[in-house]
Amino acid sequence: MTRVRTTRLLPQAYRPLFAHADFRRLLPALAASDLGDGMSVVAVAWLAIEIAPPGQSGMLLGAALAAYALPGAAGALLFGRWLRRLPAGRLLAADSRIRAALLGCVPLAWAAGVLHPVLYVALLAGSSVLHAWGNAGRYSLLAQILPPDQRLAANALVSSSVSASIVVGPALAGFLAAVIGPAWLIGLDALSFAVLAAQVGRLRGAAAGRGKEDGETAAAAPVDADRSAAGLRLLRKQPELLGVLALTWFFNFLYGPAEVALPLHVTDDLHAGAGLLGLYWTLFGAGAVLGGLAAGALRRFPLWPVTLGIVAGWGLALVPFGLGAPAVVTLACFTLGGLIYGPFTALSYTLFQERTPAAALTTVLAARSAALLTAGPVGTALGGPLIALLGPRQVLAASGLATVALAVIGAAIRVRGLRRVRTRPPLRRPA
Repeated sequence: MTRVRTTRLLPQAYRPLFAHADFRRLLPALAASDLGDGMSVVAVAWLAIEIAPPGQSGMLLGAALAAYALPGAAGALLFGRWLRRLPAGRLLAADSRIRAALLGCVPLAWAAGVLHPVLYVALLAGSSVLHAWGNAGRYSLLAQILPPDQRLAANALVSSSVSASIVVGPALAGFLAAVIGPAWLIGLDALSFAVLAAQVGRLRGAAAGRGKEDGETAAAAPVDADRSAAGLRLLRKQPELLGVLALTWFFNFLYGPAEVALPLHVTDDLHAGAGLLGLYWTLFGAGAVLGGLAAGALRRFPLWPVTLGIVAGWGLALVPFGLGAPAVVTLACFTLGGLIYGPFTALSYTLFQERTPAAALTTVLAARSAALLTAGPVGTALGGPLIALLGPRQVLAASGLATVALAVIGAAIRVRGLRRVRTRPPLRRPA
């Protein structure tokens, strides 16, 4: 009776989803793991600051954040030969178990007094090795347990869980870090993945990856190596799409140092606690969600100028950090930055969709995914040395100014390309 009343509160498109027992089991576990990851945005950084040797907090913070992401990118590229044919349920369960085990070791080692920075980075790196595959398994599993006409609603519901975790997770972590400590927050993240692994194990037959050996339950690979290579060959023939890819790569790369610098700006420059860091990320997430929803309205404008404007706008939102603006101003700027940043991914994909022949789209998008996997983690890894050299406030401002310069360079290249097209003489037809 309770479930019937609950589903009546949902929009009509989502109600049929809850007629599937497997989906009802899976959704709360997915939401819990999303919330755990949302809290880890603050917890991973804050624990790195707490255990860092004197004068090395920036280096350890950059290494920790990179370790939480870069091995997942490497795993997506390196393990395809062995993992691409595994059932989706097994991939999701394997990723969840690894994350539960290794992240769970973090609070245990901290409580025992043996959480050395090297051990911390190693545990984070190990926990993320299969995460790209686990994410691919998540959406492949939804496709297996639901009929085709219900998959869009399921994807939207699960994606909304991820978006909500960006808003709720950091705020909750900022409060709990002062109560129980960041190490135990990472332990809660580990527990959420243990629950997810258990729930995947409860799914029936084929949905859990049992009972079929013919490859029908194989998950979609996060990166298809063969398609990536073919896609890169196609991209070489389309300079405009190469430009979109280069712009996106450098945009994500320049975002990395800012992600490392923000926690240290809170501690070193503002002398504040995890609550303020959580507030920064919560407001950014709220702005990004609203910005993402506004992407449809921006579709009426030329996509290239809008995309370049987003890049420049995000960069400008970071500049006040370097001017020593008070926290209330930079909080507003970070919120505005999230609002500006929100539509970027959707618009970038739209540019690819519009400029690519339909027959080659999946191949080109595979190349895009392969190329972009490294951008954020490499930028994050660079953040530590830059902070040690310049300081967190200066790195935030430098990231912003470099991003504005990227937009200016992109605009100049775009204008030059358009002029070449306009001045190119028309082809003469043979007599």
